[in-house]
Order: sequence, then C-alpha cells, then structure tokens
Amino acid sequence: MTQPVPIRRAHAPRLLDLCCGAGGLSMGYHRAGFDITGVDIHPQPRYPFAFFQADAIEFVRDYGHEYDLIHGSWPCEHYARVTRWRGRREDHPDLLAPGREAMQAAGRPWVIENVPEAAWNGLLRPDYLLCGTQFGLKVRRHRAFETSWGGGGDLVAPCWHRKDLLAFEHKGERAYADAMGCTWMTNTESRKAVPPAYSQWIGEQFLALEGSAAA
Repeated sequence: MTQPVPIRRAHAPRLLDLCCGAGGLSMGYHRAGFDITGVDIHPQPRYPFAFFQADAIEFVRDYGHEYDLIHGSWPCEHYARVTRWRGRREDHPDLLAPGREAMQAAGRPWVIENVPEAAWNGLLRPDYLLCGTQFGLKVRRHRAFETSWGGGGDLVAPCWHRKDLLAFEHKGERAYADAMGCTWMTNTESRKAVPPAYSQWIGEQFLALEGSAAA
C-alpha cells in the first residue's frame, strides 16, 4: 500500500470532511485544490490529512463556520440494501437529517454523500449521481451527492457497466481498493471508501461555480 504525502496549502480554500473514514473523498478534494481537515468518531491511522477524532455533528456545530466548504458522509448503513441482508437498520444511526441541519446551521456551502437508496427514499436530493465507470475506473460504485448549490456545472459521461468491471467481494478487496484509487487504505478501510475521482470532480465544479459568481 502506498501512503500519500499531502501538501499543506496555506492559502487554499479550506474543506471540512465529516465522517471522513480513511480519506477517499478527502483525497479527491485535495486534488481539486482544497486544504483538508477530516473528522471521524473512530481512529483513522492512515488518514493522510489533518485529522480530529470527534463527534462530527458536534464538531461542525463548533467549527463549521471556519471552513469554505463542508462535506458530510453520514453513515449509510441505515439506508443501504445490504443492511437488510446482513443486519438490521435499527442497529445503525440515522444521522442524515441531523447532520444536514448542523451543516446548514454553519452557514457555509456543503455537500452530503450517501448511497443511492437514500435518494430513492426521498431522504437525499441527488444533485450528482456518480459511478466509477464515468471516470474510467474499473468499478461500479454508485453514490449520490446533495449540495447546497443544487448541482450544475460540467456534464459527466453516463455509466458504462461493461463486463470486465471488478466485483465488490472480500476475496478481491485489494484489487477493488486499488481500482478505486484508494491505494493507501487497508482492505477493511476500503469497504466504506468512495473513489477520490468523485469528490475531485465535485470540488472542481464548486470552485468553477464560485469563480463564476465572483466574476
């Protein structure tokens, strides 16, 4: 596994990544030009940026106003179909609504990421619905993103679920993690990861829209 070495960007826009995990989406925002701070309630020893182990909702309430953009990957197990097969939804917290409320209260632009099921159930507005195949990755991994600005910007190619895509299965976790672009993570960490390409694209859309508004 390759451990990325981030560059601290003193004058870059600041991004707060809530429920950051091992940093898949954080890496994408970093590549888009942001200076990153991650927050997660669990230790993240391989997280490649500035990190605080804390309750994400409490952290954004206290410090969210200090950032230029806030991202929240609130736990998806409550909505994911796989939970019905391997557990009970009642065993997983439903933080999407309280998380959104805390982000909105910070008064800064924000992005929420979750599984498509959250959008299908009307709990998340899919301003962007992305898949690995749209970015030339060899994985089918859909994620929905709701934004404070309502989406927009450049178009991205539609999904192409060709036959040679890697399957998301435990015996092939290392290959799947690497194909997502999450080479620094362990196999276990990568199970909940999202390809950095998604947030790099969204971060670039945000910066372009911000630049247009300021012009």
